[in-house]
Amino acid sequence: MGRDEGLGDYVIRVHDAPSRIDARQWNALLDAEPEATPFMRHEYLAALHDSGSATHATGWQPLFITLHHGETLAGAAPLYLKTHSYGEYVFDWAWADAYQRHGLAYYPKLLGAVPFTPVPGARLLARGEPERRLLLRAMRRIGRQQQLSSAHLLFMSDADVAAARAEGWLLRANVQFHWRNPAEAPYADFAAFLAGLQRDKRKKIQQERRRVAEAGVDFEILEAEAIDESAWDFFHRCYTLTYRAHHSTPYLTRDFFARMAATMARHWLLFIARRGGQRIACSLVAMDPGRRAAWGRYWGAVEAVPCLHFEACYYQPLQWCIAHGYRRFEGGAQGEHKMARGLLPVATHSAHWLAHPQFSRAVADFLAAESGGVERYLDELNERNPFKAA
Repeated sequence: MGRDEGLGDYVIRVHDAPSRIDARQWNALLDAEPEATPFMRHEYLAALHDSGSATHATGWQPLFITLHHGETLAGAAPLYLKTHSYGEYVFDWAWADAYQRHGLAYYPKLLGAVPFTPVPGARLLARGEPERRLLLRAMRRIGRQQQLSSAHLLFMSDADVAAARAEGWLLRANVQFHWRNPAEAPYADFAAFLAGLQRDKRKKIQQERRRVAEAGVDFEILEAEAIDESAWDFFHRCYTLTYRAHHSTPYLTRDFFARMAATMARHWLLFIARRGGQRIACSLVAMDPGRRAAWGRYWGAVEAVPCLHFEACYYQPLQWCIAHGYRRFEGGAQGEHKMARGLLPVATHSAHWLAHPQFSRAVADFLAAESGGVERYLDELNERNPFKAA
């Protein structure tokens, strides 16, 4: 795609692999974003592709776009042609079914997202709002040129939301659960965090932690380069067992994590549970040391221990975050049970463009009704705040 009236003096280029884009320029755009995450780094996206995790063969055909103004990279976005809706965490199965019932093809569709990663953050890397809106126009134009049913942008930053609204895209809200360290008075330790919770929540956490300790489980914490190959091997074994328990296939290959160890080691933290000196479970957390944020990603166990999931996935990471002065820990998609562990509800957002006018109007009506439901749901959740009243 070259220069045209919708882009002015800018040029859009489409790339069939992340490796075809200059990593330094991509990451420079990302680093300037207020809501940057490690998952949008060039190394992360390239590893997904080069490891065989997110490729045409798995239903994720890269169509990355870059926006150029002369020799300057002014914008970029990770786009994919999707032949299914797996690995997205914003569910549009009903839309696909409606298309099929009317004899229309919903797939392939155009998707702007980080594969398998429901972490909110910048999706449209841009020097400013004008470039951000041009990226959205380019997505829409690709959709029309390739006669696609739709284009979607998932888990967007506030700046992305504003640009999508200005471009007339349909907006959708969802709910996740995040923990925040109070900026005005950060917790001194995990005990101080517990002290701020309501009594029943505090007692429940103390009981769960005691059960794990009484089972003879302790934890080894490995950061960055300290996660050696044997630790990565054990993690991946646990990771695959979790998917197998749910009768599913793991999205990420062992080679993907090998590439993470080689190119993004500083962004990973591994909690390994041991009993009798033997590794029995682990949880993998992503971290951004510069922005003091962490994200719970994956967990698995080779042995069942009551309450071990809560200890490995919430209490150990939160204790570590507090000890290291981290400001935020995101627990991932779904799960009201996270509120009882001190993670509070936040709204996340996606944007959608549908080519078919009648379906676009129908989805707009659906989203208007759904939005009211999400707002009521958030109000109900906030009424169940686990912390003591100020």
